[in-house]
Amino acid sequence: MRTALTIAGADPSGGAGIQADLMVFESFGVKGLSAITALTAQDGKRVHAVEPVSSEFLLKEITVLLKKFSVDAVKIGMLGTGQNGLALARLFKRTGLNNIVLDTVFASTGGRPLIDEGGVDAVKGLIKYAYIVTPNLGEASMITGIDVRDLRSMEEAALAIHSMGARAVLIKGGHLEGNPVDVLFDGKRFDYFKGRRLKGTKERFHGTGCMLSAGIAAGLAKGNGLKKAVEDARERLIAILKKRGTRKAARKIEL
Repeated sequence: MRTALTIAGADPSGGAGIQADLMVFESFGVKGLSAITALTAQDGKRVHAVEPVSSEFLLKEITVLLKKFSVDAVKIGMLGTGQNGLALARLFKRTGLNNIVLDTVFASTGGRPLIDEGGVDAVKGLIKYAYIVTPNLGEASMITGIDVRDLRSMEEAALAIHSMGARAVLIKGGHLEGNPVDVLFDGKRFDYFKGRRLKGTKERFHGTGCMLSAGIAAGLAKGNGLKKAVEDARERLIAILKKRGTRKAARKIEL
């Protein structure tokens, strides 16, 4: 069985972070490993507190796993601290891990910072190790300094991030006006993944970035090409969101 490692924060509500990543890995038939960067107190609607682990402990988590398991893909989510990002850069340089999916998590959906001051620069330092980087519009703006708000600026941001060393870039367009469009640049060409706007509360969309990047990592771990990995991850995410909406509707009927 192929194996994927998620390096991210823990979400006790189960909707995002490590817990959501492992659920997605399992749904793709991939063995999931995890290294926790931070503990959080959250309920699916709001992050109430964050307690990062030390970079020394994070490296210990990962090195212990690498001694026993062969890792086919890595997904990176919330880092908690810039020091954790710097430690991962040293690790990747030393170990040569590949198929790295970098989900540039800077803040929760509610706006709470999920990385400390200076952490954005540390995340930028990981870009050159990434197979694919998956920022949303706001994160792409923070990384590049470009005001990313439409398809043209998404393309500009993808090119800028690619120039930082990433093999590919997926700019997520969930915050676009109208229906969402994700823009993939593989180093040679652009592909556009159009979606349909789903309605619901923030709770329904909690962890969407985590699950999408985890799905891409699972596809890469299985040996799929980049475009197929992205397509399959998007389809799986849409199915999960539709199921969440159905469960919520069922609860309303029961009440």
